[in-house]
Amino acid sequence: MKNFADRLAGKIKEMNNPTVLGLDPKLDYVPATIRTKWAREEPNAQTASAMAILEFNKALIDATCDIIPAVKTQFAYYEMYGLEGLRALKETIDYARAKGMLVIADAKRNDIGATAQAYASGIIGRTSLIDGSEVAMIDADAMTLNAYLGIDGIEPFIKVAQESGKGMFILVRTSNPSAGDFQDLKLDDGRSVYEAVADKVEEWGLPLVGEFGLSSVGAVVGATWPEQAKTLRLRMPHAFILVPGYGAQGGDADSAACSFTDHGDGAIVNASRSLMCAYKKRNDLSEEDFATATRDEAIRMRDDLNAAIERKLG
Repeated sequence: MKNFADRLAGKIKEMNNPTVLGLDPKLDYVPATIRTKWAREEPNAQTASAMAILEFNKALIDATCDIIPAVKTQFAYYEMYGLEGLRALKETIDYARAKGMLVIADAKRNDIGATAQAYASGIIGRTSLIDGSEVAMIDADAMTLNAYLGIDGIEPFIKVAQESGKGMFILVRTSNPSAGDFQDLKLDDGRSVYEAVADKVEEWGLPLVGEFGLSSVGAVVGATWPEQAKTLRLRMPHAFILVPGYGAQGGDADSAACSFTDHGDGAIVNASRSLMCAYKKRNDLSEEDFATATRDEAIRMRDDLNAAIERKLG
């Protein structure tokens, strides 16, 4: 299978859109018409909740699959609904991939040895069954990881990525306000912790650099930290950077553009709430037109980011 970074870079170039649709659904994001429908049709409230989320997700994928290259599914919003939520997660991933979108599993897993291998096999790789066959379970194209345990917790994912053409995004400088509690701590050599992690991400990713000069071992760098993003882009010249924090979290296009290379590539910017809930800010559309509102906001976001990248390139 083709290198993940090449596949992602190719989709971004094809669509001229370096964005990812974050499908992190809360029930109150789902229009009341869909929630009411499933509450009426499905007596099991847990199942009805999951089915409402799935219908919402599919409609947003249908509305954006020709203009957005990838989706990001935050596992927590599905796991909270138990087995029914996990089914909705799997069906969402399968549906997005069937529509030609790449899928980033926002799972933030972290462990060592056999447990890390199990996570890698289950989410981006293949799992061995009792009859000797191997099956792709979640079958995402990439996933988010926490590097706190060092290479012991990352190496199993790198191996699967090499074998299966998959990728990963490792937390380096996250978008949350308290990120600095640990990430900004200084080491004896003068580097901050997040700079040390960035240096490791660059090192670990070199064997997975593809034709575009970008690695399938990527990084997560929040749009809310533009100055740090500039230095991290220099420390990780080959890393594909996933940029959260745009929109509802306060990051703007110019801040997000700091994670792009001097060629205008190498990053993909996530938006979740601002895309999923775009209909709530539209007085000119009915609730039933939620997918149209998401598409309109996706186009606005694309143009906003592309303009910011042009400004960065001068």
